[in-house]
Amino acid sequence: MPINYQQLKEFRRLLHKYPEVSGKEKETSETVYNLLKNCDPTTLTKNIGGFGILATWDSLKKGQEILFRAELDALPIKETNNFKHASVNPNISHKCGHDGHSTILCGVAQYLAQNKPLEGKIHLLFQPAEENGKGAKAMLADKKIAHIKPNLVFALHNLPGFKLNKIVVRENTFTAAVTSIIINLEGKTSHAAEPENGINPALAVAQIINESLAKQNNNVASDQMKIITPVYIKLGEKAYGISAGKATIHFTLRCWNDANLRKLENEIKTLSTKISKQQQLDLSFNFTEIFSANINNKEATNLVIKCAQLNNFSVVNNSTPFKWGEDFGLFTSQYKGCMFGIGSGLKTPALHNPDYDFPDELLKTGITIFNEIINKTLLKK
Repeated sequence: MPINYQQLKEFRRLLHKYPEVSGKEKETSETVYNLLKNCDPTTLTKNIGGFGILATWDSLKKGQEILFRAELDALPIKETNNFKHASVNPNISHKCGHDGHSTILCGVAQYLAQNKPLEGKIHLLFQPAEENGKGAKAMLADKKIAHIKPNLVFALHNLPGFKLNKIVVRENTFTAAVTSIIINLEGKTSHAAEPENGINPALAVAQIINESLAKQNNNVASDQMKIITPVYIKLGEKAYGISAGKATIHFTLRCWNDANLRKLENEIKTLSTKISKQQQLDLSFNFTEIFSANINNKEATNLVIKCAQLNNFSVVNNSTPFKWGEDFGLFTSQYKGCMFGIGSGLKTPALHNPDYDFPDELLKTGITIFNEIINKTLLKK
C-alpha cells in the first residue's frame, strides 16, 4: 500500500469533523484502528490505557525498537470555522492538531505496509487523554504494552507562529513541566452582620495569591523560570447574609524541569500552610493535570535534524523551550527521545483558538521525517 496523501487528507478531515474529548475517544480510536488493520502490522492492540492503540511491525530479528507517538483527543472548545469538515459535535473541536498528528502516524503505517523493518521493531502509539495529562501515564501502566522496550521515542507537534514546514528542534528541555494545584481553605460561616463570629477565608485568599505571585519569574531565558497563574477562585456563596466559610484557589504552575516544579509546589504549600494557620483555617491540597517536562535526548535530536536536512527542510534550533505542557514528557522521562515541531504558518490561528485548523500541508512533512528516521535506524537506507 503506497502512501495515499489524498486519502490521508480526507481521513484527517474526517477525524476533525467528529472530535472527542480526553477519555472519550472511542469512535476516533475505532476509526484509526480500522485504517491500521489494512497496513499489515505484526500486532495491533487497542483499548490501552483507555482508548489507546499500539501497532507494531516486527522484523523478528535483533535490532532497535523505535516508537512514534501521536494523540487522539480533542478539546472542549466551540469551533468557529464554517468549512465542510468543521466539527459537528457541539462545543468540541480539534484545536491542537491531534487530528493531523494521528493522520501522520497513519501515513507512516501505510509506508510500513510496503517497507517492513529489516531488523528490530517499529511501534506506532496512538495516545488518548493527552490534553489532561492522564493518557501517557495510563498507557505506560497498562500491562498490554509492558513488553515494549523502545530504544528511542519520537513525537511531533505543529507550531503556529513558525514558517510553514519549518522544523523546530531543541536539545534538553523542549516543553515545560506543568501542574495545577488546588488549595482548599475551610473556616466557619457566620451571619454577614457578625463576621467576628465566624472565620472568613477572604484575607487568606488575598494573601496566598499576592505572596504566591511575588515568587513568579516569567523569564523564559532563565533556568529558574517559574510561572504561577491563578485560573479559578471561589469564595463563599451568593448568599448575602452569610459571611463566607470556604474558599478554593486553583493555580497552574510551570517550570523548565520536574525538579524545579516540585520545589515550587512545596513553596506554595509551605506558604499556604503558614497563612492558613495564622487565619485558623483548615487546609488541604489536590493536584491535577500533571505534565512532566519534555527532555530531548542529544542522540535523538541530532537524528531528527539529520533526517530533516536530508529531505531539504529548513531547521531552526529554538533558543528557549515552550511554556506549554506536553504529555510526551512522561515518555522522554523514561526513554531516550525527541519531540520536535513543524511550523504551521506565521499568521495562522494559535493552538486552542476557536478558528484553528491543522494545515494539511504538514501531513507529508511529518510522514517524511518519521519515515526517514525509520530508514536510518531499521531499514538502513
